[in-house]
Amino acid sequence: MTAKPDKTALVRLYETMVRIRRFEEEVNLLFLSGNMPGTIHLYMGQEAIAAGVCAHLSRDDVTTSTHRPHGHAIAKGVTLRSLMAELFGKTTGCCKGYGGSMHVGDFSVGALPAIAIVGGGAPIAAGCALAFKYRREPRVAVCFLGDGATNEGVVHEALNMAAIWGLPVVYVIENNFYGASTPIRQVARVARLADRAPAYGMPGVTVDGNDVLAVHEAAGAAISRARAGKGPTMLECLTYRRCGHSRSDGNAYRDPAESEKWMARDPIELFRKKLLSTGAISEQEAEEVERRVKAEIADAIEFARKSPAPQPEDALRNVFCEGET
Repeated sequence: MTAKPDKTALVRLYETMVRIRRFEEEVNLLFLSGNMPGTIHLYMGQEAIAAGVCAHLSRDDVTTSTHRPHGHAIAKGVTLRSLMAELFGKTTGCCKGYGGSMHVGDFSVGALPAIAIVGGGAPIAAGCALAFKYRREPRVAVCFLGDGATNEGVVHEALNMAAIWGLPVVYVIENNFYGASTPIRQVARVARLADRAPAYGMPGVTVDGNDVLAVHEAAGAAISRARAGKGPTMLECLTYRRCGHSRSDGNAYRDPAESEKWMARDPIELFRKKLLSTGAISEQEAEEVERRVKAEIADAIEFARKSPAPQPEDALRNVFCEGET
């Protein structure tokens, strides 16, 4: 059974969630004002999942991410400076400006650059886990994927391989009920996506993805199980994005009553109230978290703005060309 987090760990969980939310809010404003290139898929509303899962991971463990990767990157330890610079397309970015929003990551902290291909991280995570097992390293791979990705063929193949080889990998399904605009109920005939897990031969667990302590407990058990050599787990976290699929999505397809219900269950507010009611954190401490995060983000923006932009010749760097010497 996963040990309950102490006060320090609780505050760290809360701060990680706040850091993700405030980062995303600021990034959204930068995009809407035309100060940032490209496009974005915001993680707002799903912070409890990244925070609760990554709290159990070390730098040596690895994560694979999706086209909605900022929250995973922050929770895994990618610095706000390098992340913000990447979104600005600067050379100081975590991927030196080559990746942009949908491909952020940093190998030095175990955050593999995100893969925008839906379901593309599933076999990569299995491959990493196979390497860990082969080398007898006590490391774990965690694959974050959305509900829509669970119907991709490559995901089924990866889950089957992970199960039959007993790999140290955890598949975290962030079920926000919509693959872009398609309701998951229209494309999956199971009550819970984790119900599919026994068919592969692995445990399947469904938790409230807006309750960071529920995520933390379930993820801790799954990661400990993987690290102990007992194989993979499918962890389904029920959640809801507080924005459209991407910045051009007006959310017209979602039932207003459904949205209202979920908006009232903001994971950060729920956790903040719990911490205050139990005395784990004071109003002053909560406000200090906000001030600290705000200063970090302001620093990251200034760093990104002042960082050098790539040069035209950089387009040919890191590219294999036949006949090159």
